[in-house]
Amino acid sequence: MAIKMRYLYASKKKKIAEIGQFIKAKYELQINSVDVIPPAYSCDKERIVILGLSLKGDMPDGLRLFLRELTKARAANVALVIDGDAASAEKAASILKEAGTNVVGEPLFIKCGLFAGGLKDDEKAAVAAWTEDIVSKLA
Repeated sequence: MAIKMRYLYASKKKKIAEIGQFIKAKYELQINSVDVIPPAYSCDKERIVILGLSLKGDMPDGLRLFLRELTKARAANVALVIDGDAASAEKAASILKEAGTNVVGEPLFIKCGLFAGGLKDDEKAAVAAWTEDIVSKLA
């Protein structure tokens, strides 16, 4: 399935980065489709941007500024993968909505421990099902 999609993440946790590589392989995305925030190449007319965020407490200024600049011209739709709590996810979603982009679906919450390894099979299945649901809502 060809869809203009990117996965951008703001986390030092291995599992959040691995989710991006998993989605990239599943949807055969371009080589620069997985990147850290702020990305080396800015978003431009993306059909969907999936953001992998580790949020706890106050949001870093750089991340907040990036979310504010993620307008509909840069990303028509945004979905969230969150390592954190529901309040932080809601705060990120409200910033994105204020910027004018469409927040698609419910956030996917992933538990990332400090010494957690990579994605387990059940987590891969959950990410695959969630991503398919998000993409199907765009069709």
